[in-house]
Amino acid sequence: MTAFVLVSGTFTDGWVWQEVAARLRESGAEVHPVTLTGMGDRRHLAGPDTDLETHVDDVVRLIDEVASSQVVIVGHDYGIHPVLGAADRRPERIARVVHLDAGIPQNGEPAAQSVTDQAVRDRLVGRAESDDDWRIPPPAADGWQRWGSTAGVPEDALTLLSDRAAPQPQATLTQPLRLSGAVLELPSTGVLCTANGSSIAIVQAMVGLGDPRLKALTDPRVTFFELATGHWPMLSAPGELAEALLRAAAGEGHRLTEAVGEQPPHLRPFLLDVPEQHRERVGRVDLHLPDADGPRPAVVFVHGGPIPAETRPTPRDWPGFVGYAQYVASLGAVGVTLDHRLHGVGDYGRAAEDVTAAVDLVRADPRVDAERVALWFFSGGGPLSADWLASPPPWLRCLAATYPVLAPLPSWGLTDTRFRPAAAVRKAERLPIVLTRVELEIAEIAVTVGEFLAAAEDCDAAVEIVDVPGGHHGFETIDHTEQARDAVTRAVRAVLGHLRS
Repeated sequence: MTAFVLVSGTFTDGWVWQEVAARLRESGAEVHPVTLTGMGDRRHLAGPDTDLETHVDDVVRLIDEVASSQVVIVGHDYGIHPVLGAADRRPERIARVVHLDAGIPQNGEPAAQSVTDQAVRDRLVGRAESDDDWRIPPPAADGWQRWGSTAGVPEDALTLLSDRAAPQPQATLTQPLRLSGAVLELPSTGVLCTANGSSIAIVQAMVGLGDPRLKALTDPRVTFFELATGHWPMLSAPGELAEALLRAAAGEGHRLTEAVGEQPPHLRPFLLDVPEQHRERVGRVDLHLPDADGPRPAVVFVHGGPIPAETRPTPRDWPGFVGYAQYVASLGAVGVTLDHRLHGVGDYGRAAEDVTAAVDLVRADPRVDAERVALWFFSGGGPLSADWLASPPPWLRCLAATYPVLAPLPSWGLTDTRFRPAAAVRKAERLPIVLTRVELEIAEIAVTVGEFLAAAEDCDAAVEIVDVPGGHHGFETIDHTEQARDAVTRAVRAVLGHLRS
């Protein structure tokens, strides 16, 4: 008989699994929802010294009490930290580890690093050892969205979530996770909640970037499921979640692929054969220069992310961005590629500073017409366009975006309204905007584009849409079709037309 050990996330306890547990038991499984020290009816057991190790010990003790030899241990949100800690101590008892809309914390990483509420994350990072308040209060009834999408959660369940929430002992979030490495040898499953901004397609794309930390996800023992709901599937989709857990226990699920011996998609050739132009590197910025006299207009290409800091080559050397920059240079404008420091979702502020510094450098170059500049944003770089939309300077003649993220995904926890192009477009006035969208866009990103276009239509923004039939996210190095080539040509000529008008 399979035994499920269910560990919930911040502010919650075993009650949240009630419906899921009932469905699992109906299938004949043994089920153990966990209430960690300091949570639920164990609040009185907590004190300032209640930390992550306390919760790891809680889960280890329960594993030791389970008779079944087939233990599937499930961690939701923060719960994945004590789950991994316990599985690492009792690997011989664990048949599979399930990450339920949870990250993949590494040895030495505290849970605070993945807290989605930015204000709480900042508080945890900056806290003093002498702080009297050793607990993090749960969010107000209308504040759960800051901890993950509440899509699909019935109103009465959301009310119950607020009524039964308990303060989270602070040290459970700040103490680093300690792993020997034994847990890394166990089969695992990721259950992704698409309404929270996570999907198999997004994870596959991240693996394609070559992050060594994610390479393990292509192990055949690692499987994935998607649920079309928000961050609390045990409340919003208990039946679907129970089914996914049963299938995970049976070793089922989607497996990621690793193209052994092949170039990852972002390093494949650009879809256009463009003439080679002179390229000059200045710090983090590369200038692709036309064969022309006098100052020329410039197009600054801003890559997406987050991209691991260790990724090589860096984006300014990726064939897609080099291809765009060389193409505009062959047509008489200066093409600019750059590397900015968007390595995590908390890095948008410093990435925005990098883009501003790059633009200042480009405009100060005597070979550039400082009054005729376009900014072109891609993918996860889309939120960086918000500053420029909200207050477009007179020299910004056009803003372009290709398969962009135009509103923060729910799982990012970005509460700063600064990085919401879907809201900033209302202040763009008549700034020309060229938006390239792909037919086969990742669903979570397509939602943000729809939100942006609805706002643009409402305020009569000057948006020109270039569609790519059959196109994928990152199509310039994936889809070498006539439709894709035509889309790039149309978008580039539209941007250059605005620079010259």
